[in-house]
Amino acid sequence: MSRVLVTGAASGLGAALVARFVADGHQVLSTDMAEDFDGGTAYLKLDVRSPEDWDAAVAWCEQNWGGLDILVNNAGIATGGRIDVETLDEWDRVVDINLMGVVRGCRAFVPLFKRQRSGQIVNTASAAGLVHPPMMSSYNTVKAGVVALSETLSHELHPYGVNVSVACPSFFRTNLADSIRGADSAMGATARQLIEKSPRSADDIAAAVLDGIKKKRFLIIPDRPAALAWRTKRFARPLYDRQMRKIAARARERAERASGAAGVETRPPDGR
Repeated sequence: MSRVLVTGAASGLGAALVARFVADGHQVLSTDMAEDFDGGTAYLKLDVRSPEDWDAAVAWCEQNWGGLDILVNNAGIATGGRIDVETLDEWDRVVDINLMGVVRGCRAFVPLFKRQRSGQIVNTASAAGLVHPPMMSSYNTVKAGVVALSETLSHELHPYGVNVSVACPSFFRTNLADSIRGADSAMGATARQLIEKSPRSADDIAAAVLDGIKKKRFLIIPDRPAALAWRTKRFARPLYDRQMRKIAARARERAERASGAAGVETRPPDGR
């Protein structure tokens, strides 16, 4: 039985992971932004942007469990947009949550894992961390950063007996679409549609992620579309490039139709 902390545990993939861990008999500390949580596990409010909240999480694990076995950095938001439309404030927000939130979690718990000479870090990235579709520059960038951080730590922490995994799913049904907001509404609507119409559920992804955790795989690609996209990029790069440019051309056409119908500029008024 492992001691597990999951961020972003109140909904979506986080809630599905918690349910899977509990079903397997593990002790789970669920963390999220809500004041309280009725998920059948211990709960701690944790804002991944707050170093103080992370310090409190470490203290909780030490005081109540005497340590931690698995840290799941799962909390995140959906975002994206064209480079000249998405604002710099939106970039700051997604970097702070999706990338620096993971960095803060790793920094907080690595000293504990080193003292234990054991532990496992599981970072939720995305297929967007491996393949980089157009009109998703901020999301692609932070998720690629999570993949790079995870690989770096997998080597850095190996001498201490600490394992690192990174999960890279493609679109699946979740309430992540509710976090989409920003200047590029046309791209946001497309992302919402892809999320809501996916044939895969959060539980489908969680089951595959837990299997990868048990096997201590570094790169966990939990669904076929993500795996196919990754293999295409690696082994058939010209085909991959053609696919990405077709996506870009279709997106440009949709955006131009939308802006023409609205009779407005696509650039946000403040130019950010």
